[in-house]
Amino acid sequence: MADVGRGILAIAGCLALAGCINLGGGKPPAQLLTLGAEAAAPVGPGITAKPGDAIVVEEPGSPQSLAVTQVPVRISDSSIAYLKGAVWADRPTRLFRGLLAETLRARGTRMVFEDSQPDALGGTRLSGELVAFGYDAPTGSVVVRFDALRSTGKSAVSMRRFEAVEHGVAPTAAAVGPALGRAANDVARQVADWVG
Repeated sequence: MADVGRGILAIAGCLALAGCINLGGGKPPAQLLTLGAEAAAPVGPGITAKPGDAIVVEEPGSPQSLAVTQVPVRISDSSIAYLKGAVWADRPTRLFRGLLAETLRARGTRMVFEDSQPDALGGTRLSGELVAFGYDAPTGSVVVRFDALRSTGKSAVSMRRFEAVEHGVAPTAAAVGPALGRAANDVARQVADWVG
């Protein structure tokens, strides 16, 4: 009899928990989009370096249209919408920072930190603005554009714009999500080549 009571309590607990889980109102999305690095740091021996030789990757700034977890769609020069059913697991700027840091780590030549880490000390800081990270309806393409800012101490600052565009993408979450992932990896590789 005690086992039956415990079973009823377990079922009641699950039902109560199911009623509490919500991702911002309404029906939760079927899936969340994220970015995966195509290049990853190898497992094994680590890197030893002086703090001044390390790189700190900061979360980039962004226009307000990217400060949400939805995928923006440029309808025209003066209007945007958001792609139905496409929801990021985190803000695009945070996801891109993680992707960029992992791409730099994969080079295996320098210690790389993200600015969210408490021990993030480095002589080179990589910041900037994620200018575009979404779908362009008039051209049927995804666009990732990043204005990178590299500073190495008080005397040297460099800025450069990087971009990747993938054409022929259907306006669906299933097509746009992976295409943005490929374009973001392309931009991350370009930035890693530039940083060295």
